[in-house]
Order: sequence, then C-alpha cells, then structure tokens
Amino acid sequence: MLTGHCHCGRIAFEIDGEMPDKLTRCTCSFCSKRGHLYAYFAPDQLRVTQADSDAVYRWNSKKVANHFCSACGCDLYADTPDFKPDGTWDGKTRRVALNARLLDDFEAATWPVCVIDGKNLW
Repeated sequence: MLTGHCHCGRIAFEIDGEMPDKLTRCTCSFCSKRGHLYAYFAPDQLRVTQADSDAVYRWNSKKVANHFCSACGCDLYADTPDFKPDGTWDGKTRRVALNARLLDDFEAATWPVCVIDGKNLW
C-alpha cells in the first residue's frame, strides 16, 4: 500500500499497489509547467481518504480531470484516458496518473523516468 498527501494535508490518498518500474514526465504545456512525475494506476487502485479541498481543472479536450488541492495548490492526480505512447486511446479505458512527488517516503531523484512527447502528441 502506498500513501501520500498534499502539502497542507487536507487531501490524502492510498494506492493499492506498488510503484511502477518507471515514472513518466510529459512535455505538454500543462505537465511541463507543473513539474509532474506520474505513476500510473488503474482507477480502482486509488482511494482518496481525505478530501477537504479537492478541486478539478479540465483543459483543451476536457477528457482529463486534473485534481489539485485548492488550499495549498499541490497537483494530486489526473483521471485520464489510457492514452498509448502514440497518443491513441480506445475510447473507454481510463487510468489514474498520480503525482509521485506526493507519495510518503518517496525520493524522486532515485527513480527511472520515461519522457513522453506530449507537446507534439496532443
């Protein structure tokens, strides 16, 4: 079980699973400005245990719901289509893109990272 929370602690979560082999850094305009390192999970693996200040931002296609803390501003996770590396999607499968930087006892510098060219894919 993985656990984490935003900076102010008003939003906390659990992941029923283990860290993936690699994290993902996307180069799209949104992700590059936020500095995300995403760990992907199935939606049923995420359980929000406290959500006093959950807010959602949707942009462009509105297909991705970016959850963040309205109190401290930390980006939490995105409920997103399960896009393939070439940008395609089957139209139904979804995934959670969790901001791994919010996980308890996680050190980003030690984890392998894969870069997705979101700037040119979508």
